[in-house]
Amino acid sequence: MEPVRCLILGGGPAGFTAAIYAARANLSPVLYEGIQPGGQLTTTTIVENFPGFPGGVDANTLMDRMREQARSFGADVRGGTATAVDLSTRPFKVVIDGEKELAADALIIATGATARYLGLPSEDKYKGSGVSACATCDGFFFRKRTVAVVGGGDTACEEALYLASLAKKVYMIVRRDVFRASKAMQEKVFSTENIEILWNCNTQEVLGDGFGVTGARLLRKDGTVFDIDIDGFFLAIGHHPNSELFAPWVETDPAGYIVTEGKSSRTRVEGVFAAGDVQDPAYRQAITAAASGCAAARDAEKFLLEI
Repeated sequence: MEPVRCLILGGGPAGFTAAIYAARANLSPVLYEGIQPGGQLTTTTIVENFPGFPGGVDANTLMDRMREQARSFGADVRGGTATAVDLSTRPFKVVIDGEKELAADALIIATGATARYLGLPSEDKYKGSGVSACATCDGFFFRKRTVAVVGGGDTACEEALYLASLAKKVYMIVRRDVFRASKAMQEKVFSTENIEILWNCNTQEVLGDGFGVTGARLLRKDGTVFDIDIDGFFLAIGHHPNSELFAPWVETDPAGYIVTEGKSSRTRVEGVFAAGDVQDPAYRQAITAAASGCAAARDAEKFLLEI
């Protein structure tokens, strides 16, 4: 069993920022990138809202730079995914890929969250080329164009309203004949002229020309099939935090997000910290994930100095 002073699980902005800070604090961090190296950010193309890149930056390039920076300070960055953990005693037991066993004095969970998609092959084909699960990240690319938002809850309404401030027209594809969103949010949507609601509709297929999204084929509840012309297709049907492995020990909210203490990254297990989208149901941005990764490394440093 390999001893590790500070183990970081997750290779997104939170994990790599934690690794940078932990390495500079001489915590000898070991980071496993998980099933999606670079994190959820790599499902988009150009990132225009990360500070320091006035012309935008390719998402994969940004994550490559974070990885390189973490390594430059001495972080041990590895491929692999945690498949089992035991947080009942310290050092914490973590198994990687069902084989390698680690014993960690401190653990930072930065495993992120996964956006929920419809599961359509055409949807997967155009991810990053018109299909997105983050209006804040990608909405700017659709200024004065036509887009669709799938969903009927508060998040979908928020995304639609945000996109309506940029796009020429926004369709909302709602599978029921009512919203699940709060009354106040519904009223904002209803009063926004360039939002059109398509009730009782499910998406059959995302249409494209091989390079990007050009439309969507919808099935209405009455059996009617029709197409809409769009340039962007946004999913707003929720996110799933990647916290199942840790849920027997750390506290999670009803949606599965790891609960941390106050403004800190501390979980209810002493020595276990959480950062990024796995503990953030509200913002889910690269910059907020990076900030929480910094906090987790600082909290871990303080913990390790005191034991």
